[in-house]
Amino acid sequence: MRNISFQLTTEQIKARTKDVTRRLGWLNLKKGDRLQGCKKCMGRKHGEPLERLAVVEVVSVRREPLGAISKPDVIREGFPDLTPAEFVEFFCRTHKDPLTKKQATSETIVTRIEFKYVD
Repeated sequence: MRNISFQLTTEQIKARTKDVTRRLGWLNLKKGDRLQGCKKCMGRKHGEPLERLAVVEVVSVRREPLGAISKPDVIREGFPDLTPAEFVEFFCRTHKDPLTKKQATSETIVTRIEFKYVD
């Protein structure tokens, strides 16, 4: 089972208020895949344990521009108090494209992952 980090949304995962996430990459993910949600997967210090949060199952996967996010999806991302524009700004501030190393923009194509909790 592949790990998926929820470092920026740990509380939303713990509260089960998040069931959609947008990611750079994740091109081979498909419906039915199960993922181990963790607080922090990569970049842990030596001896730092892997904090498991939840096992989730992918319900749907699609690619779309980051700026296409709707208010209902902002809520599903776990940010009910943000507007779509504020969510895009937050995402761009916290994410770089793994291939180009450039900051994400509203035009960046992201992978929208919808999931359900199975644990």
